[in-house]
Amino acid sequence: MPHAEKIESVLRHQTNWKNLWFYQKTVVLYQMTYVFTRRFLASYGDRTVDQMVQAARSGKQNIVEGTADGVTSMEMELKLLNVARSSVQELQEDYEDYIISHKLERWCEGHPRYSDMLDYCRNHNHLRDFEPYFEKWTDEEAANIAITLCHLVDKMMTSYQKKKNDEFITEGGIRERMTAARLGYRTNQKDTIEKMKSEIEQLKKENEQLKAIIESLKKDKI
Repeated sequence: MPHAEKIESVLRHQTNWKNLWFYQKTVVLYQMTYVFTRRFLASYGDRTVDQMVQAARSGKQNIVEGTADGVTSMEMELKLLNVARSSVQELQEDYEDYIISHKLERWCEGHPRYSDMLDYCRNHNHLRDFEPYFEKWTDEEAANIAITLCHLVDKMMTSYQKKKNDEFITEGGIRERMTAARLGYRTNQKDTIEKMKSEIEQLKKENEQLKAIIESLKKDKI
């Protein structure tokens, strides 16, 4: 069924978000932030706890929703991925503020633990790689690791969004793909009609030839 195949081609294959490394890291960030706020911020009674947990959740959930919506609308996927990325940036800012306000040390390049931290965060994506340490890390350790994860997610999502944006420019959104599918279907229809017309003309010729043969046979009998 060519028409059905054309309609199916309008819809994109859904990306399995669970296989995206930056999504896996946002799962770590969400669970890590939940524990961090409970251990180090719960007693303060301010809105920071809700803000940080919500930002971490938004980063994770909007990746899920964006990749799901990408089946029918790449434009919506790009918008939701941008929301996710903004949420992760907000979360990073909260952790940086925590370090500053609590007079902790920020582990930047040159710090004795920076390279090992960066390598670990870069090469590990799953919750199981981090969760055993959630209750053991100090607030300084946890905050610096969270900031590093946020930074890595931001970089990875920037690259992913650029790739998706390039696809959107070259392939268009669903409206453009539906138009292309309709034009393709109409072209196929036109080709089929022209072929049928040709076959009909050939049948007419063969019919005239048969009539001539029949008339000739009738004359021979007379």
